Amino acid sequence: MKNNVAEFLGTFWLVLGGCGSAVLSAAFPEVGIGLVGVSIAFGLTVLTIAYSLGHISGAHLNPAVTIGLWVAGRIESKDIVPYILSQVFGGIAAAGVLYIIATGNGSEIGSFAANGYGDHSPGGYSMNAAIVCEFVMTFMFLIVILGSTAQRAPKGFAGMAIGLALTLIHLISIPVTNTSVNPARSISQAIFVGDWALSQLWLFIAIPIAGAAFAGLVYKNVLKD
Repeated sequence: MKNNVAEFLGTFWLVLGGCGSAVLSAAFPEVGIGLVGVSIAFGLTVLTIAYSLGHISGAHLNPAVTIGLWVAGRIESKDIVPYILSQVFGGIAAAGVLYIIATGNGSEIGSFAANGYGDHSPGGYSMNAAIVCEFVMTFMFLIVILGSTAQRAPKGFAGMAIGLALTLIHLISIPVTNTSVNPARSISQAIFVGDWALSQLWLFIAIPIAGAAFAGLVYKNVLKD
């Protein structure tokens, strides 16, 4: 139970901190934090949860991460569904809190930091570009996670490496898809936006999972000591 609560709270913090910075602060008049600020915010959520709750559940915070770690042999099959459900519900709860805050001044939620491609990509990037971007970014994210948490890796630095990796991923890919690499983060925002966000959600569930699973296979069969 404590593992599931940790995953719920961790994913709650990731969505509230990362998507909250995008919705509330990115373009705030005159003092907006912009793309760089949002990227840092996402990295900080993972960094802080890794060191505060990582010793309880591993701080996956992401269904793709859970599946990638399972493929790599790092977690047991029985943990997959409880972890993923905790992550998804944590993300939805955070999106609900963010919705209340964001509409508190009478504003509409707009895109609500939802992920998209084509007309709903921040930079107008195609579906193919979004697929390649989400696959590669999630693949590399899992390689960093698996490598930094390995037995022979330097101790105590995994949270920093993973948080910085997520920051870098956002710096690269926000213009393409608003950066998912995390189905729970995508589901939580799409539910509140509805319409186009739900119709495009398949990509931000399937492709990150595929990228993570491939990374698990590569690490297990090629890179593992």
